Amino acid sequence: MISKKKLSMREIRKIRVRKHVLGRPERPRLAVFRSNAHIYVQVINDTDGTTLAAVSTLSPDLRDAVKGLKKKEQAKKVGMKIAEVCKSKNIELVTFDRAGYLYHGRVAAVAEGAREGGLKF
Repeated sequence: MISKKKLSMREIRKIRVRKHVLGRPERPRLAVFRSNAHIYVQVINDTDGTTLAAVSTLSPDLRDAVKGLKKKEQAKKVGMKIAEVCKSKNIELVTFDRAGYLYHGRVAAVAEGAREGGLKF
């Protein structure tokens, strides 16, 4: 175990949440990562260790669509796009993994966009 001094509080929350959130084939994990400039979303099957779908603000089909928008609006578009990709792969149920981030701002916008796109969690 790594001492708490070496881990940030977000990483501690991430470890704590990840104990309970597990992506299974019938209900994969929707994982969110946000940097200062971009937001990344993946749908992961943890039993196989495979990524089923991935979308970010750097994706070629979204890059031009999100240019000039505010970060929360970009996050919502990423959420809607991941829902579209999941629907095409017959994935409707997911488990939301906020990765230690507070459910607020861009992380909440991704969840809102994914729900609007048709994902259930």
